[in-house]
Amino acid sequence: MSKRAILIHGGGPTAVLNASLAGLALELRRLGGWELLGARFGMAGLLQEHLIDLDAQPEALLEALAETPGSAIGSSRKPLEDEDFAHAAGILHRRAIDAVFLNGGNGTMRTAARLEQVSAGRLRVIGIPKTIDNDIPGTDHTPGYGSVARFFAHAVRDAGEDNRSLPSPVMVVETLGRDTGWVTAATALARTEEDDAPHLIYLPEQRVPLAEICADVERTVARWGRCVIAVCEGQLDENGLPFGADVQKDRDGMQRLAANLGHRLAQLIEQATGLRARSEKPGLTGRSSGVMVSPRDRADARACGEEAARAAGRGEAGVMVRLDHSGRASTISLGQVTPGLRQFPQEWIAGSGAGVSSEFVEWVKPLAGEVSAWPRLTNL
Repeated sequence: MSKRAILIHGGGPTAVLNASLAGLALELRRLGGWELLGARFGMAGLLQEHLIDLDAQPEALLEALAETPGSAIGSSRKPLEDEDFAHAAGILHRRAIDAVFLNGGNGTMRTAARLEQVSAGRLRVIGIPKTIDNDIPGTDHTPGYGSVARFFAHAVRDAGEDNRSLPSPVMVVETLGRDTGWVTAATALARTEEDDAPHLIYLPEQRVPLAEICADVERTVARWGRCVIAVCEGQLDENGLPFGADVQKDRDGMQRLAANLGHRLAQLIEQATGLRARSEKPGLTGRSSGVMVSPRDRADARACGEEAARAAGRGEAGVMVRLDHSGRASTISLGQVTPGLRQFPQEWIAGSGAGVSSEFVEWVKPLAGEVSAWPRLTNL
């Protein structure tokens, strides 16, 4: 008799999330003895029993989906109450589900741990990591990060060429990343020559006063005639405030990300220094760009799906798949993952506070892939 499993996506999709789906589905087929369902639109779909039979999908289609961005089954950010977990566990038990695969970030891993607890051992819950923010503890890196790092490195490289051609002279590029600076830091890959963008990189792990930013900008413009700044959407000043940017609220009234931090920071820099400044915000195009996928990132995402299938076959429960820096997948207890937030290491922040170390650049290169420099005229 076959065992039954279900895959649930949580949180924002990535450019390689479907590679994990394909890896899981095809590896379960290879192992044999498993049936796999998918929840349409995450936990919200599960609670409505809106499910799809992933076993009915042809292998060729799953292989093709592995190359596509987004979530083929849909995701959700639905906040869950205690009764939702009990309801979900009841649905899964009634449908004779043996294994639950939750593919997402920190919030999804907390959901996995809670579902494991509520089910009292009746469900085999396995987490599959996914987040562009790279902030899940217990793993060297997360699927989704390498591709968004690659996207923003290229975006800043090309914005830098525009800025070099017709200096603003100040350009603020706002990156994704929420409360951690992993994505912003990766824009350092855009640099080949000393005057390449980004000239300044600020990370939310280190709060920075506006006056310090303005002084850094003025020094940079005095030296190069222009200044490109990479800053995280979650950057705060020395008082823990987002520079007067508009702040979004969630349904409970809690502060979320500033909606226009880069734009507001450019305004403040122009007011304080008299230098003309503008902002750019690639936003969600960074996490959804299929053309900027890092091949290594896609391979890592698929490896996580495959390892989750093997972990279920081994009878593991209450674990999350993890990666080492080479991309080798293994598992770790969910208890070692939640609660927690993996921040950008202080030792990888440059002493000036406006850059990153060469050690970080060497660490991120294989994950994002090559970012080639554009050719230039000589003797300018």
